[in-house]
Amino acid sequence: MPAKKKKTDKEQEATPRVHPDLEGFNITINSFGELQSSFDIEKINRFLNKNVKDKKFKGREDIDGVPPESK
Repeated sequence: MPAKKKKTDKEQEATPRVHPDLEGFNITINSFGELQSSFDIEKINRFLNKNVKDKKFKGREDIDGVPPESK
């Protein structure tokens, strides 16, 4: 079995480049396998709705590119 490669200090401290609206976003997985985020899920959803086009709505004339509100 090959030995596991240890990350260097530089690799562990490096932070990825993120969109300015998501500055400070951090996500981890706890010992129970649950995702823990530094942002509220609603804030993340608003960002995604604003910046990511949904393939499901491609070519539909009855929708202006904005998904309808959840009922």
